[in-house]
Amino acid sequence: MSKVYFIAAKNKNNTAENLNKLLYLLKESKLLDIIKKDDLVALKVHFGEEKNKGYVNPQYLGLISDEVKKRKARAFLTDTNTLYKGKRANAIDHLEIALEHGFTQDTIKAPIFIADGFMGEDYEEVEINKDFVKTAFIAKGIRKASSMVVVSHFKGHIMTGFGGALKNLGMGCAARKGKLRQHADISPFVIVEKCIACEKCVNSCPVTAIKMINNKAVIDSKKCIGCATCIAVCPVSAIEVNYESGAGAIQQKMIEYAYAALKGKEGKCAYINFAMKITKECDCLAEDDPEICEDVGIFVSYDPVSIDKASADMVKRVSGKDVFREVHPKRDGAIQLDYAAKIGIGNQDYELIEYKI
Repeated sequence: MSKVYFIAAKNKNNTAENLNKLLYLLKESKLLDIIKKDDLVALKVHFGEEKNKGYVNPQYLGLISDEVKKRKARAFLTDTNTLYKGKRANAIDHLEIALEHGFTQDTIKAPIFIADGFMGEDYEEVEINKDFVKTAFIAKGIRKASSMVVVSHFKGHIMTGFGGALKNLGMGCAARKGKLRQHADISPFVIVEKCIACEKCVNSCPVTAIKMINNKAVIDSKKCIGCATCIAVCPVSAIEVNYESGAGAIQQKMIEYAYAALKGKEGKCAYINFAMKITKECDCLAEDDPEICEDVGIFVSYDPVSIDKASADMVKRVSGKDVFREVHPKRDGAIQLDYAAKIGIGNQDYELIEYKI
């Protein structure tokens, strides 16, 4: 069994209290002992889209960065540019939104580096020869790091049921070209009878693939990049995808990209999940998404499969139901766990070691 370490924490706690809990958890678990002197350590994080408030508190990243530097290693915060157009589609805007959200030099005391370059053009091809992905396009900045601490906000997701460490690896470490390959088979369609012509999908589409015809939204599948933003913003669930065709493979593709992101870093990666402000959608949503479950706490592990499984199990226990299947009934997050275990990324069997202070 893999070990997963846990401590209960809530957003309503003052930040100092949660920082003490995080520090205690890191020290008791010895999570960062994988980091050696002179390591170049990527702290993989999501800075949150404009108006989003679900991202991990930057002060927590500051503490993690300090602990890395105590080991005489070099830490940098990093993420990759998005497939869709928004505040994280290029390195300049991406850095700007990071600063706006509090990821500053004073808070982090480590540089921020967008791992796939100015427009997503800096990547390395990683050959993995899996069922869906033969060659993955992984951000060069992540490939060059000697070790990685993957810091994730555990929450729901429109296309994968939930997102945690595995999604942060698979989608988050891919350059834009890799993100497109993962979404390539997904093109939503409009249920005409449901469409109320609010045009939210039209205004949110990053590639202008949606237009109004006869007072109904129509999606041009040739322009669509499969980002699923339109599905998330539709107020009446009038936009769907065929979950039995291409969309059904997105989790497997994401997991194969996670495999590629880890290639060459075996035994050099650690994972921290913050199951706090657990929202329906990903932090890519450009608004303050409502919470769907009360806060749970902080998990750490060396195993990305175990930490996501433990996080999902604890959310179910606290909420008394499978809240992610409730809000995304056609999405089963267990698919990503099953496939990640199948291809050897990690283990679904885990021992939960809980601390209290």
